[in-house]
Amino acid sequence: MQSGLKNSKYESQIVSRPLVSLDPTQRAWIEISGKSIEHNVRKIKSLLTNSCKFMAVVKADGYGHDAKFVSQNAIKGGADNLGVATLQEGLYLRSEGIKVPILILGNIYTIEDLLICFQNNLMPTISDIEQCNICNQIGKKYEKLFYVHLKIDTGMSRLGFGAKNFVKYFENIISFENIKIDGIYSHLSCADALDASHENSYANIQRRTFLQLLSNVSIKKYPNIKLHLANSAGTLLGNDFHFDMVRVGLCMYGYNPSKYQINLKLKPAMSLKSKVSFIRIVDKKVGVSYGKNFITSKKTKLAVISIGYADGIYRSLSNKISLIHKGKMYPQIGSITMDQLMIDITGVNDVNIGDTVILLGYDNGKCVSPIDWADAASTVPWEILCAFKNRLPRVRI
Repeated sequence: MQSGLKNSKYESQIVSRPLVSLDPTQRAWIEISGKSIEHNVRKIKSLLTNSCKFMAVVKADGYGHDAKFVSQNAIKGGADNLGVATLQEGLYLRSEGIKVPILILGNIYTIEDLLICFQNNLMPTISDIEQCNICNQIGKKYEKLFYVHLKIDTGMSRLGFGAKNFVKYFENIISFENIKIDGIYSHLSCADALDASHENSYANIQRRTFLQLLSNVSIKKYPNIKLHLANSAGTLLGNDFHFDMVRVGLCMYGYNPSKYQINLKLKPAMSLKSKVSFIRIVDKKVGVSYGKNFITSKKTKLAVISIGYADGIYRSLSNKISLIHKGKMYPQIGSITMDQLMIDITGVNDVNIGDTVILLGYDNGKCVSPIDWADAASTVPWEILCAFKNRLPRVRI
């Protein structure tokens, strides 16, 4: 007996459509604009002197944007160097044909890992004398210079030589025959604070500590050593923080790290989108989603969206965000679930199954930013961007 498909309106589509690979925009996805990355690098470089180099920070898979794609477009925009967090991240970029200098910002300390770093032309961050000894021995064995960056702790209390001992160690390290100190740097912990530009701010205290330590080692005798201190927020504080190179992350992706700093009119490189998978109407006083923490106050029309916390949408954002559809904002209601969330489309007839909605991005003058989500979730935009999971396809534009 026939199933009834023969006379249905879908018959021709089913018969004629070949089996193909899955459309990356079938459910939920991230769109990445290479032109926006390139634009942002050029914008930030306009603040720098011609001699100041630009390090594009592409750790955490390019802040969730796709490290290879971001690197390629940052280099098009004028980035001279790349910064990653781990050895694996650096090796990935080298395997993809990226040839510019790459600094590993995290701590590498074993002989095996430092050797791999050396063999792949990656520069490690050095925070103690023991690492220097290992690097020198590796360089000696292969009769080549091992390029490294020394880090000083000026107030972050994380990685780096202690400020009190740096001068003593530097005098030892500079004598090593098989180490090339390509750079010396530190990291700002409060460059995005309201008072960061003030003379007595913690950012300026760190900057002066850095300058004093460099003076103590007579750094002017070593003009080929690149000095760097500024992250994105530090870069926006002005030339006093730029030194020979800046390390730019968040700004490159299109977001100001602080609302207190200049607005460069950067272009967000990421849009997060998903599809409407189902539409239903529920009665008044009905609980929506797990825990029934949202109860309808009237008959309500819901659109189910195919994305959830397994994709990186924090559950703590439940009932706190809105999505964009055709230039209109719709509130998310009920608990965000692992794979789905719901929006209230009561009174609207132009939202249909299969339609695209925007969770992060722009449409017809409406905007939702990772900064909005960060404020709602009491966190920072860096964490929002880095939370998106690999099951979200990256569609490169």
